[in-house]
Amino acid sequence: MKTHRWLVIGAGGMAGNWLRRFMPAHGERVRIAGIVDVNADVLEVARHDLGLRADQCFTKMTEAFDTVDADAVAIVVPPQFHREAVENACRRGLPILSEKPIAGTWDDVRAIARAVDHAGVRMVVMQNYRYTPRIQTLKKVLGSGRVGAVRYAVARFAADYREPLSWGAPFRHEMAHALLVEGSIHHFDQLRHLTGQDCVSIAGREWNPGAPSFKGECLALYTMQFTGGINAQYEGSGLAAGWQNTWHGEAYRLECEGGAIVLDRDHVVRIQEHTRGQGMRVEEVPTVSLPFEGHAAVIGQFMDWMDGGTAPVTTLDDNLHSAAMLFGAIEASAHGTVVDVPALVATALA
Repeated sequence: MKTHRWLVIGAGGMAGNWLRRFMPAHGERVRIAGIVDVNADVLEVARHDLGLRADQCFTKMTEAFDTVDADAVAIVVPPQFHREAVENACRRGLPILSEKPIAGTWDDVRAIARAVDHAGVRMVVMQNYRYTPRIQTLKKVLGSGRVGAVRYAVARFAADYREPLSWGAPFRHEMAHALLVEGSIHHFDQLRHLTGQDCVSIAGREWNPGAPSFKGECLALYTMQFTGGINAQYEGSGLAAGWQNTWHGEAYRLECEGGAIVLDRDHVVRIQEHTRGQGMRVEEVPTVSLPFEGHAAVIGQFMDWMDGGTAPVTTLDDNLHSAAMLFGAIEASAHGTVVDVPALVATALA
């Protein structure tokens, strides 16, 4: 079993989870060769926890790239810093596994796509929500053809972040487009995953009704059309005062030819079939088990790819379609238009 030496950009917050939980799930297959964080105190805590030497820890990204002998780079910092990390990795020809979204602006997404293409390096975007038992169970039912083809899909995310700084790291309450960039990118990507189709157009609105804890937008309502003719509706809220469908509890309903498939915060996939003369029949589907879930699953797929296996689904080229939904949604809201998502993707590939 090959050991992969990782340079990890980030040491606190979500990066701490990568370092202490997700990467160690692969045992000796993963070795942390170096870590970077601008916060020296956070860096020292991580150094102590991981048993690293002082010369493996850096507050400056460029110095780390110039010093650490790594096989791959993990980027686990806020989106506005992704471009710098990717361009550094590309200059050194290192494979890249990055947290979502690809970047914090579409200009940065385009720059990343150009840098990766020019350097010829491999890049995968972390879309961990695809690899949970609840979603894989739903996907299995869809693939079985039990209820026929999907006609339309509805997704809902609702969390109560009305209190100041209630959503984890403070930057989420300070940033523009907070709900879309930090949350909805998961759900947009999930709609692509579940339908097996790419988004053709998106329209709708994001807004802040005056919530003082958010400087940016925290509510969203969008409609989408996909390549195979499926339509979808998305509701997202960071101010939910009622029923919560928060992280890994998002609700999905797929209306199909012969019934509906429903998943809510109790993590149970249910098939609803209307039988003539007998009313509604509801069947709970046994949840599948997975050898690795979420982040650990994608990290394993990435290392398998480096070892000569097949590419993970969420390569940069694929994930551009999810990122285009995100930035298309921002554009649609800003201008009150229906955004052509494939045209946006084309600007990143040009």
